Amino acid sequence: MLRTAQEPAMNPRMYTELAPWWPLLSPVDAYADEAFLYHALLAQVLERAPDSLLELGCGAGTLASHLPAELEVILNDLSPDMLAVAAERNPGRQQVPGDLRTLRLERQVDAVLLHDAVMYMLTEADLTAALATARAHLKPGGALLVVPDVAKDGWDGGTDAGGDDADDSLRAARLLEWRWDPDPEDSTFQVEMAMLLRDENGVVHCIHEQHTMGIFSHETWWRCIREAGFQPVAADLLALGVDFPTGELFLARAT
Repeated sequence: MLRTAQEPAMNPRMYTELAPWWPLLSPVDAYADEAFLYHALLAQVLERAPDSLLELGCGAGTLASHLPAELEVILNDLSPDMLAVAAERNPGRQQVPGDLRTLRLERQVDAVLLHDAVMYMLTEADLTAALATARAHLKPGGALLVVPDVAKDGWDGGTDAGGDDADDSLRAARLLEWRWDPDPEDSTFQVEMAMLLRDENGVVHCIHEQHTMGIFSHETWWRCIREAGFQPVAADLLALGVDFPTGELFLARAT
């Protein structure tokens, strides 16, 4: 979770004290298809499989856990609690805490992946900073893939739901995300997060949080990507035989 410089620090419970619930809120098989797709798209840019990858804002590490075992993956997140969950799902992979807008490591990699954590970029300045971080960590010709949940063009809100049951106890979790926009003229919208968490004693806890997220047009996305030092690359989904919805994809090569 990130904030702009003008806003007070926020510590959503779902990314701190409730982080251990993420293996149920986001089941291990939830991103298997996406992980295959994203790895293949990065390989299209590089014209080979990447040897090293930095995931900015990795969250619970669900996506990374489906990437090839031989791929060196560096996991970054602002929340130490989420990184701890990611480490359990990705044993042996490096974890680096830090704000993805300002993170600077002393190395470069073949590919950078920025998934739904980019939704916490509330302004163009935030978005530009995140893309600058990606560029700083990429070798010349390196591959960038950004996968926001939504873009402003044609957006009409909506809901998503998920969750799973534990195999060995009564523990279970369900998550509902309800998106709405109180001011379509600005670059943010609201997401109501409702969580039902059943503990090991069978007691169900109901938790609600409101998250502010950023939303930008395709024109803004591509302009910011170019200005950050990238060349857009057309994703060849036909060659990959993809038969599931891909959502928004911004694929580029570091110049």
